[in-house]
Amino acid sequence: MSDLNDAWGRLTRAGAAAGARRIVSLFDTEPDRLARLSVDAAGLELDVSKQPWSQGDLDLALGLARAADVEGARRRLFAGEAVNASEHRAALHMALRAPKGSAFRAEGVPVSQEVEAMRVRMADFANRIRAGDLRSAAGKPYRAVVHIGIGGSDFGPRLVWEALRPLDAPIEVRFVANVDPAELAFALAGLDPAQTLVVIVSKTFTTQETMTNAEAARAWLRATLGPPGDAQLVAVSAAPDIAQAFGVPANHVFGFRDWVGGRYSVWSSVGLSCVIGLGPQVFERLLAGAAAMDAHFQSAPLPQNAPALLALAHVFNRNGMGRPVRAVVPYAQRLHLLPNFLQQLEMESNGKRVDIHGRPVAHHTAQAVFGDAGTNVQHAFFQLMHQGTDVIPTDFIAVREASEGDPAAQKILLSNVIAQAEALMVGKSEAEVRAELAAKGMAADEIETLAPQRTFPGDRPSAMILLERLDPERLGALLALYEHKTFVEGVLWGINSFDQWGVELGKTLATRVLAELKGGKPGQHDPSTTHLIQRLGG
Repeated sequence: MSDLNDAWGRLTRAGAAAGARRIVSLFDTEPDRLARLSVDAAGLELDVSKQPWSQGDLDLALGLARAADVEGARRRLFAGEAVNASEHRAALHMALRAPKGSAFRAEGVPVSQEVEAMRVRMADFANRIRAGDLRSAAGKPYRAVVHIGIGGSDFGPRLVWEALRPLDAPIEVRFVANVDPAELAFALAGLDPAQTLVVIVSKTFTTQETMTNAEAARAWLRATLGPPGDAQLVAVSAAPDIAQAFGVPANHVFGFRDWVGGRYSVWSSVGLSCVIGLGPQVFERLLAGAAAMDAHFQSAPLPQNAPALLALAHVFNRNGMGRPVRAVVPYAQRLHLLPNFLQQLEMESNGKRVDIHGRPVAHHTAQAVFGDAGTNVQHAFFQLMHQGTDVIPTDFIAVREASEGDPAAQKILLSNVIAQAEALMVGKSEAEVRAELAAKGMAADEIETLAPQRTFPGDRPSAMILLERLDPERLGALLALYEHKTFVEGVLWGINSFDQWGVELGKTLATRVLAELKGGKPGQHDPSTTHLIQRLGG
C-alpha cells in the first residue's frame, strides 16, 4: 500500500507541475512524442500526444498502474474471478464476444459453450424473421421491432442500431426506455401491430419502467390481435419463469447469466433486436471487433496498451490536474449516442465514493461525461471549451471514410475535427490578436477592449481516436476500448466498477411516493417533498 500511496503522490505532484508548461512545447522537447503516444489497436488509432503529460509524467502514470497491479487485475478479470466483489460475481462480458472454441470460465464454471449456443439460437431466430419464415399472429411478415428496456438494456443496443442501421432498413427497430408515455407513443406511431415484434429486455423482468411500457405495448398488440398477440412478445431476461407468466411464449425467451452486467450486455442476448434488424452476420462482426480489442488489452504491454493509455490520460487530468469533467465528441452523426452510452458506462461504473473494502476513497473518481456529435457542438458548448474558465479535456472520434453521402462533405467534417483539436491545444495569444486587429486598421482603444475577448488561451488537452470507417468491427473495438479503459480506472482508484448501488435509493423511494400519489397513506417526508406529493397527486 505504501508503494501505491507513493505512486499517487508522485502523479499528483507531476500533474501540478504540468500546469506550468504548455502542451505544444512538448512536441519540441520530445521529438518522438507522436510515435510514442500513438497506438494502433484492433483497427483503431489512438493518439494521446495532445495530453498534458511529458514522458516523465507518463512513466509516473505507468508506475501507478503497476503499483495498483492493473496487470494482475486484468488477469483476474479474464480468468472469470469474482471481480464484482460486492455481488460475488464475475464480470465476463468478454466471453460473450469471444471466438468460437474459446474456454472462458465464470468462477471456475465453463461458459463458452453456453454462450455459443445462445448466439446460434439468436441467429436462427433472426434469420427466420428476416426471411419471413417466422410470422406474426396474423400470418404477416414482421416489418418492425419495438425494443423495450432501460439503462444497459437500452443504451448499447440503441447506439449499435443508430451507428450501423441501413438507410432503408427492411425491418425497422425502434426503442423505448423512458416511462414517460410519450416515448412509447412515438415508437408505436405508424406501426402495424400485425407486423410488429415487441422485445422486452429486463434481467429481473420486474424493472418498473420497462414493465410499465411492456404492459402498454402488450395492450396495443391485443387491441388489434386479441390474446394471440402475445405470440409477438419476446423476452430477454435472466428470469424466464416470470417472463412466461407475463405471456411471452417459452420459445421466445432468451436468457443471460448474472455475470453479464447491464452496461456491458449489448454483446449478449440483450442485443437481439440488433441481430434481427442488422442481421446475424453484422452482429458477429461487431463481436469480432470487440474480441480483437479484448486480445489487444489482454496482451499488449501497458506503454502500448490503448485502454490503459487512455485511462491513464484521463486519470492524469482528473487526479493530477483537478479536471472533473470531460467532453466526448464523435465527428460522426451515426455515433451521436456514444456520449450517452459512455455516461452510463463510466459514471455508473466508477461514480463511487467508497473503495472495494467499504472505506472512503482516497482520490476523486469518475469524470462527468457530456457531449454530442460534431460539428453541431461547435455551435453549442465549444465556446465554453475554448474560452471558458475551466479546462475540459476532450475525446475526439473521427472516421476517415463516410458511411454514405458526399465525400466532399466528409472532408469538411474531418477538417473541423482536426482544427478543433489543434485550436484547443495551440490557442491564440493576445499579442497575435492585437497584431491582427492593428493590421486591419482598428483604433487602439477598440483593440484594447476586443483583444482579450478574441484571445484563446489554448493548452486544452484532447485524445483522438481514428477509425478508417464506421463498420461493425471498428464499432465493436471502440466500445470495448472504453469498457476496458473504465475497468483500468476502477483498478487505479481501488473501486468496484461492476456494481451500481447508487441507483437503488431513488427507485425505492419512488415506489413509496407512487403509492402516496395514488391516494395512499401519507408518509414521513421533508416539507418540500410533502408539498410536491400533495400538489401532483390525485
